[in-house]
Amino acid sequence: MKASLFPDPEPADLFNNAGPVDLLAATEATDPPTHTVAGGAAAHHQSGSLRTQTVQATVASNNMPAKAAAQHLVLARKWRPRRFAAMVGQEHVVRALRHGLKTGRIHHAYLLTGTRGVGKTTIARILAKALNCESTAREDPDPCGQCAHCVQIDQGRFIDYIELDAASHRGVEDMVGLLENAVYAPTAGRWKVYVIDEVHMLSHHAFNAMLKTLEEPPGHVVFVLATTDPQKVPVTVLSRCLQLGLRNLAVEVIVEYLQMVLQEEKIRYELPALTLIARAAAGSMRDALSLLDQAISHGGGDVRQQEVRAMLGAIDRDQVAAIIDALLAGNVGQLKRIADQVRELGIDPGGVLQALAMLVQDIALVGAKAIEAEDPRLHGWSAAGHPTQWQVYWQILLHGKRDLALAPDEHAGLLMTLLRLHAFRPAGPESVAATRPASPAAASPAAASPAAASKVSREPSAGTGQAGRAPGAEDFVLDCDWSALAQRVACSGFTRQFLEQSELLAIEGLHIRVRVPIRPLAEAATLNKVRDLLSAHFGLRLRISAEVGAVSQETASAKQEIKRELDHQEALEGLQRDPFVRVMIDELGAEIVPESVKPRQVEDRA
Repeated sequence: MKASLFPDPEPADLFNNAGPVDLLAATEATDPPTHTVAGGAAAHHQSGSLRTQTVQATVASNNMPAKAAAQHLVLARKWRPRRFAAMVGQEHVVRALRHGLKTGRIHHAYLLTGTRGVGKTTIARILAKALNCESTAREDPDPCGQCAHCVQIDQGRFIDYIELDAASHRGVEDMVGLLENAVYAPTAGRWKVYVIDEVHMLSHHAFNAMLKTLEEPPGHVVFVLATTDPQKVPVTVLSRCLQLGLRNLAVEVIVEYLQMVLQEEKIRYELPALTLIARAAAGSMRDALSLLDQAISHGGGDVRQQEVRAMLGAIDRDQVAAIIDALLAGNVGQLKRIADQVRELGIDPGGVLQALAMLVQDIALVGAKAIEAEDPRLHGWSAAGHPTQWQVYWQILLHGKRDLALAPDEHAGLLMTLLRLHAFRPAGPESVAATRPASPAAASPAAASPAAASKVSREPSAGTGQAGRAPGAEDFVLDCDWSALAQRVACSGFTRQFLEQSELLAIEGLHIRVRVPIRPLAEAATLNKVRDLLSAHFGLRLRISAEVGAVSQETASAKQEIKRELDHQEALEGLQRDPFVRVMIDELGAEIVPESVKPRQVEDRA
């Protein structure tokens, strides 16, 4: 009886790992044959015995099994699914293949696309087993996994299953030699299955050589092409194949699969460690299982968060939270200390920016009430910043991660990205004022009271020494709505954006106070341009200051958006009332696409 080195767990039927494996017999089969040449047999046998004893003594001194290489199978191979039922995350592809097998609608050529490690080769092998499985009485289209054909395909020695690596056999000679045998009937199974992996690596002439056979293959042949880059596959090949796109696996799917593997392997683990591995795998199950193997080695048989974080060079969530706290507090020194700690710990700066971007995303979603906050700190961070500010943070982090390769070194790139975030941090009610050099009396207006600061005044103030009024200042009256200035004053760029998106708070003498939605509009350079523009337009020496906060619907931008929506709704209603359109809808079943309706532009004629 053959002995198995791996116990047969309960889910063995689900994964159907082809039963126990006789690793000893497989190893002996690969050993060099014994030569019996006259006159040299004894010497050969003696020297072979001596080498064997030496190896055994060395292995014994290291406390290692004599056939350690044969006794271990990496998790990515050991837990490769053997049936459609064991596939995870690719239900749409499995459903299509099962339906085709069940109804007999088997295409002659399949093209499986997707990134590395998502199951392209695995699905090809399962399909080959399903087509050639000896258990023909089964109702489930899944292969039985127990018959001789299924076992031989799993072991890579089924004569009618040909798997070709196009990366190393990309020439026309290789393709011609492969297709010459396609005309012959299968030797053992019902179908000949040709699997060509990384098919986009084939040369142009090799693609041309396979076109005719791919279009009209013999009735017993099925081609399964797999590629990570379908854009490089000629359209003449794409048009001859049934294309099935495999998706990147979600983090939750990978974590659940890793949990099952570790439970069956009876290995202790921490769930946050599996989440780190799943995120680092970037949608690839094979990468996740390889990283899991590495994590088991790092953890001495266990999978712990601390070891996995050190292995991946990932930053702790508390450190990411400290960055958010420092940004909201405006603590530049703390940001510098965190960046230095990242360098000392050998943490990947790109990973820091990625983790920070993910946290900013969670904060924005919590602020929009799109998700429930698992961390109570998310609510506090969301309330401390404006929704538009988190969008600015998101863009800065994406650009910072992209530009890391251009920085003198990655630490400098990380530090400057954090400083850029600080420069665009959420501002409080304090205003940023831009003034020209003037006399101390003109440059230091009296402090305004809260009541006066929130009141919009378009009338000249009575008397002198009132809030926002410098002694001797001229009275300034705005002769139109603030929202109309953008149309009356010739401007562009940030200046126009300022006038369209700002909201007037008060006019105090020659001092104009406004509120803007984002901090870039409150920068000194922008304020100086707006001040010079308005001073030239009104012929007065004006001062302007801006605070950052939520604006009302009275801004020019908001009014224009409302007008656009009203014009669009009016145009849509007019189109729906049109007699010709009504006939098209009622008699031909036509539909109006609202997004395609544009209001008619009426030109003014003198």
